Amino acid sequence: MMSTYYYLPTRNVFGAGSVSEVGALMDSLGGKRTMIVTDSFLAAHPMTAGIQEILKKSGIESAVFGGAEPNPKDTNVEAGLAFYQEHGCDSMISLGGGSSHDCAKAIAIVATNGGTIRDYEGVNKLHTDVPPLLAINTTAGTASEITRFCIITDTTRKVKMCIIDWRVTPKVAVNDAELHKGMPASLTAATGMDALTHAIEAYVSTDANPLTDAAALKAMEMIGHYLPKAVANGDYMKARDKMAYAQYLAGIAFNNASLGYVHAMAHQLGGFYDLPHGVCNALLLPYVERFNIIGNYDRIVEIGQAMNMDEHFSTGLYSDKAMAVIGGIKRFADFVGIPANLKVLGVKPEDFEIMAENAMKDACAFTNPRKAKKEQIIEIYRQAYEGQL
Repeated sequence: MMSTYYYLPTRNVFGAGSVSEVGALMDSLGGKRTMIVTDSFLAAHPMTAGIQEILKKSGIESAVFGGAEPNPKDTNVEAGLAFYQEHGCDSMISLGGGSSHDCAKAIAIVATNGGTIRDYEGVNKLHTDVPPLLAINTTAGTASEITRFCIITDTTRKVKMCIIDWRVTPKVAVNDAELHKGMPASLTAATGMDALTHAIEAYVSTDANPLTDAAALKAMEMIGHYLPKAVANGDYMKARDKMAYAQYLAGIAFNNASLGYVHAMAHQLGGFYDLPHGVCNALLLPYVERFNIIGNYDRIVEIGQAMNMDEHFSTGLYSDKAMAVIGGIKRFADFVGIPANLKVLGVKPEDFEIMAENAMKDACAFTNPRKAKKEQIIEIYRQAYEGQL
């Protein structure tokens, strides 16, 4: 029997106003000149200047790198490393959503391990700890602020590289729901569906265990209840706060149980078309889980129970109940405003074959509960392209 490892960041801070503690938190990590990694929008936002002031009060200098693009690329990492070295930094703060966190993780990797980020694609390829890393979250979805996952686009191959190593987990994660208020409804929906995908894929994963199950089920319950409310009213702080906890729980689940074909396939859409990751996950989720029913129908039913879909269940076979859950997941995505299919996003059927080949090699594919052939992956892409459930 194989050993079970359980990964969590050292410290996690929640609650409105908790961002005010980042100076003391970074000081506790030993950082004296920190690099703030964020996107171009947040780099110019008063929020970032406010964080710099908080750091300054704790005697910590900071420099802002605003080069984290959506679906961060190897070129962003190279530019960030040069910035880190030029400014003599000794630590990092990632500010934003998954793109900023992943970009900071990748910069941190090459800052101490050398080489290029392509050298670390795969599982546990690092040989040295990264600089002190503190993550401040401004979205409720990716949970990258607490995970050992780092996703970077290889611009040469048009492939999203999956880098998994416990050393890249931030030492501190801050989830201040006040920072989430500015998210538009579309981003709230996309990141929330990303979190739901994390919970569901972790729950049906071949590496699931009682610890990850508990986190995943609670995350599903909370997302089902609070995501529509957060989409409807971004100023409703109870929904924002609950979604911060829900995406964190989903992160705990997948950080330890890993993921499946939804993420393996979504990574290819991001690599080829630079599409929003959460939207890709949301579109693929019902089709992949329908494919998975035969390998995990009892767990699919339990997903429906966690999301209060019981009223749609027939009194028949478990497989019939599982199909009702798949329909419920699709309706939920439609309800919060996810686009109808891959076709409207500009995806091209002629790319399905190469994307399917790459998806089967993705590290997230290995824990899917049902194994697929390339032709079956292509068919799932086709179904999501047409929107035919």
